[in-house]
Amino acid sequence: MVKANKEKSDPKASISDSDNLTQKAYIGLRRMLFMNEISPGHKIHYRDMAEKMQMSPTPIIHALKWLEFQGLVRHERNRGFFLEPVSLDEINEIFDLREQLEVGLLPKVLENLNSNRIEKLRCILQKYKTAAQEDQHKQKTMAAVEFHIALASISNSLITCRMLRTLFDLVYLKYQVDIFLPRPAKDTADYHQKILDFIEAKDLKGARQTLSQDIRTVRKVGIDALIRRTEEKENVIF
Repeated sequence: MVKANKEKSDPKASISDSDNLTQKAYIGLRRMLFMNEISPGHKIHYRDMAEKMQMSPTPIIHALKWLEFQGLVRHERNRGFFLEPVSLDEINEIFDLREQLEVGLLPKVLENLNSNRIEKLRCILQKYKTAAQEDQHKQKTMAAVEFHIALASISNSLITCRMLRTLFDLVYLKYQVDIFLPRPAKDTADYHQKILDFIEAKDLKGARQTLSQDIRTVRKVGIDALIRRTEEKENVIF
């Protein structure tokens, strides 16, 4: 008796492959947002992106739905996906919440501080300085974000840190990194060094004040840049 051929497709493998493609598309779209390859307010041509990433449109659409859930893109029925336009009110709200969350975590940060965690912050700060010296703006921005996330993570407040990551995504993916170019790299390095010095000395008041100043300075630079861009567009004569 001949045994039946059991070489059937595994549905679990199919689901896994689909998930992997969606994850690949999601990472690719995030990179494109970070590299300013998609402009705020513009339509996202997912078929072109699918061709660029060498995959079908389906995982691209699934990834865009993830980004929609995060508030990074907007879907309009029968029109497609769009990167949300600039909103100064939203930026102010993001930075207000950032300051509340990050400064509010500092007491727990000091409680959980140890030499290994201090050394990790030092390494990240050095990574930032190296990127600044080499004029690598994207890497510099990533290191600055990494410093803030690593500092907050010391508190072991997982939900709050997840919220912070979402806020950083909204700022640096939706509103684009280049709006923060006017801020001198030395300012960021100085602020981060002072924050590190204060937490190492267990000086909660000094750490709170410096962290607040750092966040408010970044906010001002970004908002000023966005206002200038808006004014320049309005003054363009065709």
